[in-house]
Amino acid sequence: MVSGPFERGRSRPADPTALKILVAGAFGVGKTTLVGAVSDIKTLQTEESLTEAGRPVDDIRAVAGKRSTTVAMDFGRITISDSVIVYLFGTPGQERFRFLWDELARGALGALILVDTRRLADSFSVVDFFETRGLPFAVAVNCFDGAIRYPPEQVRRALDLDEDVPVMLCDARERASARDALVAVVEHALHRSARQRSAVS
Repeated sequence: MVSGPFERGRSRPADPTALKILVAGAFGVGKTTLVGAVSDIKTLQTEESLTEAGRPVDDIRAVAGKRSTTVAMDFGRITISDSVIVYLFGTPGQERFRFLWDELARGALGALILVDTRRLADSFSVVDFFETRGLPFAVAVNCFDGAIRYPPEQVRRALDLDEDVPVMLCDARERASARDALVAVVEHALHRSARQRSAVS
């Protein structure tokens, strides 16, 4: 006689839904830190040391203390609820690795764009990337120590974002703060998908 959770006549528990989210942003905004802080598993990182040979192509003046950089991606996983697991793919920040973004974005539900208000202009091309491809995204302002904290609506105006794009303050080092930012991406992407389905029905 079969007994236990798969006893005849009982349905098998549904597998959780797996979602893919990109964590993107300019060089040195905290992508690796956020993925590491929020992941339930040991993260896969492709960090390499910054060297003198890279100085002509990697402008590190604004992040003078940075000693390494992501050259392919960061990978982590977070369980949002019993029914939702999110797989995180952190993108490399330098322009010379931007060709990888299209491949990383394949199959993604949406993206979290991390920004540093001390170097906000570096985020324009990141926002353009996702707007051009029609991939839903939220913006999280990483609150670096010593940086002026601007209201989210001021950041929205500075980046010329649509009103429905979530913008929030975030501390990439704090798990709860990073998790809230990722939840905002999932909710925004699902709401936008529902609106699009409703518009064509």
